[in-house]
Amino acid sequence: MKTIKQVLIVLGLMTGAIALLSFVPTASAALITSGDIPSEIAGATGGEGSIRALILRIVNYALTFLGIVAVMMIIFGGVTYVTAAGKQESIDNAKKIILYALVGIVIILLSFAIVNTVLQVATNGGGTAVQ
Repeated sequence: MKTIKQVLIVLGLMTGAIALLSFVPTASAALITSGDIPSEIAGATGGEGSIRALILRIVNYALTFLGIVAVMMIIFGGVTYVTAAGKQESIDNAKKIILYALVGIVIILLSFAIVNTVLQVATNGGGTAVQ
């Protein structure tokens, strides 16, 4: 019964994520051809003219969404902890939720830093220019 509830929660979160992402404007491969003007490409991709900047924007949106979900899980764990009414099983469950959400936030922040650093170095050519 508990696993069914967990599966339903995960499916609900995935459905919500898909619903939210369906409202984000997307660019298809058919929009970018060899005859396109860069200003038109930038207009079609939300102001981004390079593919690296577009990937960075998409990854940052996804990580922001995951951060919001993690904060919501911390709030859910806090509410579960407060409403446990002294039941040790509920208290332990709430502590696990909060711990896993905090670990998720750390992973999200690390991935944000890594992705931004790697794409920044790739965009700028790997460092300082020789004068």
